[in-house]
This record gives sequence, structure tokens and C-alpha cells, in this order.
Amino acid sequence: MPRRAKIQRRVPPPDAKYNSELVSRFINKIMERGKKGLAERIMYGALETIQDRTGRAPLEVFEQAVYNATPVLEVKPRRVGGATYQVPVQIEGQRRQSLAIRWLLTSARNRNGKSMQEKLANELLDAFNGTGATIKRREDTHRMAEANKAFSHYRF
Repeated sequence: MPRRAKIQRRVPPPDAKYNSELVSRFINKIMERGKKGLAERIMYGALETIQDRTGRAPLEVFEQAVYNATPVLEVKPRRVGGATYQVPVQIEGQRRQSLAIRWLLTSARNRNGKSMQEKLANELLDAFNGTGATIKRREDTHRMAEANKAFSHYRF
């Protein structure tokens, strides 16, 4: 991290099918070893599966799932006088979405299922409905921040 200059955040171009920056960021996070075509196939296949199951617009379901998985608070370790406290802090804009995307993908990869496309579709549907591993992780993060509210005066 530079000491003086502000870091310019690069915004990925919107994806071809839905013209959404969020879908484009999600595809980039799915991608492994530079295989973007495979990542796009997985994402678009999962969105088609969601449309078949719910009958709703897949982009709307996807955005609601990401919104439901987005955390508001997290804890950061802060060392004060030889003791390390878990201090709750609010999460700023871009990091909130990045955490939600990362948690959704981690939960989808850890699921049992046939293909990544199926696992991702199931995880997105669970997050849309307010259940699943991603939502549990967000709730655990909020619960930990709530439990350590007494140390909030050590905020950075």
C-alpha cells in the first residue's frame, strides 16, 4: 500500500449477457488459472438453473442473494497494553460486497453436489431465501461483533 497516493480502484467492464458489474465481479472471483470462459459458463448456467427453478428474473434473485449475504459489522484485532481485543468495526462499501461474494463462493465450493454450476445455483437460492452456510457465516460475524461491543471504544 502506498503511503501518499490514493489507490485507484479498477472497475471491471460489465458482463456481456446481463450488462451487470456485479455479475462480472462474481465471474472474476469464480475464475481459476485464467479460465474465464469456464467461469462464465458456470455462472450463466447457475443463473439459468435459478430461472428454471424459481420462474423469476435470475439477475434479481442473484442481486438479492448477494444483498442477503452482505455483512455490516466485523471484528478486527486491536492490541492494547499486552492484550488483544476483538474490536467491532463497520465495514465500508466495496469490502462488504467482496466479503459476500467470497463467502458465497466458498460455501458453494464446500457443498456436496454434482457440478459447480449446481452447487452455485443451490447456494445462491439458499442465500436468496435467507438460509444456508453463507447466511450462517454472516450471522456468526454479526454475533461476534455484538458480543464484543464492550471493546468498541478501542476503535481505530
